[in-house]
Amino acid sequence: MENQLTCKTKDLEPHGGPAGKSSASRREGGVHRGRRNHEVWVWSVCAVAAAGLGLLTTLPPHRTWGLFAATGYGCAAVAAALRARGRLTHRVPTAIAELPAILAVVGAVVLPLLLLVLTDSAQLEVAVVERSGDLLLSSGSPYIPTPATVPDYNPYLPGMAVFGLPHAMFGDGPLTDARWWMAGVFLLTMAGAATTLVRRARTEHDHRPGHRADSPRHTVPILLWLSACPLVALPLAVGGIDLPVIGLMCWGLATAGGGKPGRAGLLLGAAAALKWTAWPAVPVALVLLAARHGRRRALSCAAAITITVAAAVVPFLITAPGAFVENALAFPLGLGATASPAESPLPGHLLAAYVPGGTLIAMVLLAVAAIGTAVSLLIRLPRTVRTAADRLALGLALAMALMPATRFGYLVYPAVLWGWPRLARTATRSRAAVYRRTPPRPH
Repeated sequence: MENQLTCKTKDLEPHGGPAGKSSASRREGGVHRGRRNHEVWVWSVCAVAAAGLGLLTTLPPHRTWGLFAATGYGCAAVAAALRARGRLTHRVPTAIAELPAILAVVGAVVLPLLLLVLTDSAQLEVAVVERSGDLLLSSGSPYIPTPATVPDYNPYLPGMAVFGLPHAMFGDGPLTDARWWMAGVFLLTMAGAATTLVRRARTEHDHRPGHRADSPRHTVPILLWLSACPLVALPLAVGGIDLPVIGLMCWGLATAGGGKPGRAGLLLGAAAALKWTAWPAVPVALVLLAARHGRRRALSCAAAITITVAAAVVPFLITAPGAFVENALAFPLGLGATASPAESPLPGHLLAAYVPGGTLIAMVLLAVAAIGTAVSLLIRLPRTVRTAADRLALGLALAMALMPATRFGYLVYPAVLWGWPRLARTATRSRAAVYRRTPPRPH
């Protein structure tokens, strides 16, 4: 009997028996530990970068963010290191599994945002948006007719004034700060974009009858990781003018990939009514719609975008054309009466500042990059949301690098566009793994 049991045990080992299972568990544990160690390095680098910004910057809001964020990222690194050394299980509560990201968001977003709002400290852009809301209610236009100094300019399209309306209607106060509303729209739209991708993936690959939708639970880690990214956390705290634009762009791309032209047109039109930087998303979304669902739906989306943008922009272009052109066109292009303060040392600005005729060279290179991106859309059509987002991220990265008046903060566009679909894919795979381990319900 003992010999028979020994033989059976040996026979089971190569086919997934106890010994094989133990070996597989060790390999899987090693992979998880490698990922956790990688996460420790990521949070550590973020902490060092935030501390460097806090020590070197001359801007008080950025200094406050840097010191808080360095602490938050440091705590996240410690939590990730402790978790990497602990016992790993397949079923870990979300609050524990995402503890490093939660600590990073608390330190890099929540605490500095609360302090900066209570002390009324923010980037100039926040004051510009709040003033545009005041002007919209008092004069019917969000623009000063003859701006004389940099703070007088409003380089955004009329839709951005919506975020200043709470301040205009209820006056100064912690809850009327435009940052709350911009952060809320960003989180809401990114949640919509991520949920759209996760649900579509579940519909395509999960055919279990009677299974309930659980996409929101898998969207939370996506929002945590996006918000914890320093390129996102910094503008969330000090003034996230670009974040609602990005959120609407991502949700519009996800909706376009799902073949819903009307909804995609409204989302992309709303983004295009906020800032010029959203406009490159329009041709990308239209090509994606045409490639996946036909030209008719692409034309329907284009019509919805045109109507939305026209309703938001044309009235101000007609009633105050001079103010609109000076604020929203000439100033962002560096052609206004006052030079734009956006002077990060990226290639376009370096060319304009130090090379004779550099501004013209930078504009030519910018045009070549735009044409190259457009040609790539026609030669190799993007047929998935991820490829469309990657193409848009590449085009915007080139544009941000080559514009004569640019900021490092603009890099949040390609960063979110590149990272968001990959985080959604990771969440989908995580859910698929849970599905494989969960037995089907009895019927």
